[in-house]
Amino acid sequence: MSSAPAPARATAVDMTHRQVLEALSGLLLGMFVAILSGTVVSNALPRIITELGGGQSAYTWVVTAALLATTATTPIWGKLADLTNKKVLVQIALLIYVVSSVLAGLAQDTGQLIACRVLQGVGAGGLTALAQVIMATIIAPRERGRYSGYLGAVMAVGTIGGPLIGGVIVDTSWLGWRWCFFVGVPFALAALVVLQKTLRLPVTKRKATIDWWGATLITAAVSLLLIWVSLAGDSFAWASWQTAAMVAGALLLGALAVRVEQRAAEPMIPPHLFRSRTITLATVASVAVGVGMFGASVFLSQYFQISRGQSPTMSGLMTLPMILGLLISSTVTGRLITRTGRWKRYLVAGTALLTVGFALMGTLRADTSFVLLAGYMAVIGVGLGMSMQNLVLAVQNTVGTHELGAASSVVAFFRSLGGAVGVAALGAVLAHKVNDYLVEGLTPLGIPTSRSGSGGALPDVHTLPAPVRDVVEGAYGHAAGDIFLVAAPFGLIALIAVCFIREVPLRRHTSDPVAAEIEQESTVAAGAGAAVIKTGERS
Repeated sequence: MSSAPAPARATAVDMTHRQVLEALSGLLLGMFVAILSGTVVSNALPRIITELGGGQSAYTWVVTAALLATTATTPIWGKLADLTNKKVLVQIALLIYVVSSVLAGLAQDTGQLIACRVLQGVGAGGLTALAQVIMATIIAPRERGRYSGYLGAVMAVGTIGGPLIGGVIVDTSWLGWRWCFFVGVPFALAALVVLQKTLRLPVTKRKATIDWWGATLITAAVSLLLIWVSLAGDSFAWASWQTAAMVAGALLLGALAVRVEQRAAEPMIPPHLFRSRTITLATVASVAVGVGMFGASVFLSQYFQISRGQSPTMSGLMTLPMILGLLISSTVTGRLITRTGRWKRYLVAGTALLTVGFALMGTLRADTSFVLLAGYMAVIGVGLGMSMQNLVLAVQNTVGTHELGAASSVVAFFRSLGGAVGVAALGAVLAHKVNDYLVEGLTPLGIPTSRSGSGGALPDVHTLPAPVRDVVEGAYGHAAGDIFLVAAPFGLIALIAVCFIREVPLRRHTSDPVAAEIEQESTVAAGAGAAVIKTGERS
């Protein structure tokens, strides 16, 4: 009825399939780089930490540091995307990735490596957030499911290729683990060139004040929480004054962040977004999915290399069932969503499979049949493929184009937050379970043991005598099963959350505000909202 939305509609509808793919080519390549930065080290990490003289704590923090930086910076990238040139922002994120990757490859100890991983997380946060925002800018929600399938496929390729590339690099004597970080640089440079040539976006700048106080307080609260989760039970007891101080500090900083966000003219995480039931429940589900996805799966390579004595390359190959499940399910469900406009059924099915998969993986032991293990991993992969991208899609369908960046980054932020907390918490659980099982297994052999906490060095099982090797493999295998059991309830939380999300059919234009208005009104007043919804559906 109004002519104002025409520009947005042109970018979303008036582009052919080929034009959209050309526009997204560099973006998808950049997304591949972001995925590669995390996965390329997964199978190489046991070797890297061993050579740099680190322990379980360093192993956990090499992963957590990047996730923390990604988490903290995602809202900033999302807000900047609403205020300035999205294409320039993507290119800046790629440049940050290039610099940090080179520095990580030159690291001389675990402290330097962790610092470089923080910088990598900043770049990856930009690439992850901006990929979702730009897709939402140029593709209508009804068609976005199809292209989200492509994004899921790229994520799967990055997840498949990363561990395999990292494993081959570590197993190749004339390369070494440092090339795990150098290898992503050519892809990032190629993405810069492709983006410059193919990505054409309408630039909408407006004067605004960046909420730096909010960003600082959010980052500080999340950082303190993660430091506590990582150190508690090792450097100090869970029930101690340090725990009380850190938890109280994190809660205080979080409360201050909420207060600042409520008063800020341009908040990093706009509080009014959470008036929408869809956004609130999708956020809860994203946290739960993040805990399970990052927190549990990141330790699979450690399980394969220590409990099963596999090489880094073989460890990558053994995770293929999970990755193929993600690849197939994300692609198929994306096309089905585009065809029908319905998405909730896939979220429900995906989170249900995720919960079942984690529960099945809870039976994991060092001698578990690989056939069974492959089936369990495939269930998890299918669940992730059906739920991860569709949570973002559901949220984007409820907001206007001027808030796509903030809304998309909210989901990515809380998913990364859940992942960072999951890695830190489950890493601590793994370390202490391993200690318990080692004490239990080595004591009958007459070998003195001590509870060294999470700082003990990772063992090289190939150098251990047979009886000790059996105990070590069994300890790490049993502990890996335990952390999947801990992750299973988070899958259940995600399932419950998505069951209560109210499905609004996907809009055919990015400028169509009907779904957002219906969703917002439905959360303000239940009685009046129901009448508004019925009226909106008839129209």
